[in-house]
Order: sequence, then C-alpha cells, then structure tokens
Amino acid sequence: MKQLSYAMQFRGSAAPEDPAKPSVLRVHCEAQSSVIRSAVGMNGLTTNLEGAAGSSAKFESQVRMGAEGAFDEDGRISFGDGNIIHFETVNEGHAEPTAAPGITAGAVIWRVRGGEGQFAGASGFITSNFFFDMSGEVTDNQFGVIFVP
Repeated sequence: MKQLSYAMQFRGSAAPEDPAKPSVLRVHCEAQSSVIRSAVGMNGLTTNLEGAAGSSAKFESQVRMGAEGAFDEDGRISFGDGNIIHFETVNEGHAEPTAAPGITAGAVIWRVRGGEGQFAGASGFITSNFFFDMSGEVTDNQFGVIFVP
C-alpha cells in the first residue's frame, strides 16, 4: 500500500439540481496545483496559498440537505486524466451561518470508496471545511489521506 496525502483549495459553485427540489444541490469546483503554507509566529497564525507547477483537480458532488444544517453527500474528485476518487459522507456533514453576513460555513468527512486509474482500489478519508455565499460561490478546503494498492 502507498499513502498519498493532499491539501487543496477548491473554488466553484453550488446550485439546486432541479428547481422543484431546492434541497438537492450540485457542486462543481476546481483547484489549481498549489502549496499551502501555515506558520505560527509571535503575531499568531499566518497562511498563504501559492500556485505550483501542475494541472488542476476537478471536484463534483451531489449534496442532499436535511434538517438543521445536516447533509449527506457523494461525488468524485478527478486528479488528472482518468485518476478519479469516489467518495461518500461518513455519518453527516453540518453547515450553519457564520458571523460574516451572508456566509454559511460547514465541515464534512468523506470515506473514499475506490476510484479509477491511480485510485483503483483506494481507501481513506477526506475532510472538507467549506463556505459559500448567497450567490452559490463555494470555497472548499480539503485534506485527504488516501491509501492505494
């Protein structure tokens, strides 16, 4: 088994799949290859997201909203040509309004349930910390630990 870890920031949009079912959302996001730096110093935490050589990853999912901010989700993340992770929610995710007007934030854990290409037979977990605004613009910060045969 080989372990692959990644941290990426995806940006995109979320919108109802069908206007008759506003509680079911389709999410489409993309992340450029990047380096995320976090440093703790005398003034506290600083962070920086820098571009890196490489292509982009694409993320798409279906979100089914439940009561009081709970949701479940499944989808896929494509890391290049034919290298795809399939995932589903572990238990449920949660989203709620933030102190910033018009911004909703949340978190979820996904279980990797295999994939294609490099990720055939993969397992592992991905955490997602995300936020979105009233227009449906999404920023999703993901950290994954994936095990591949």
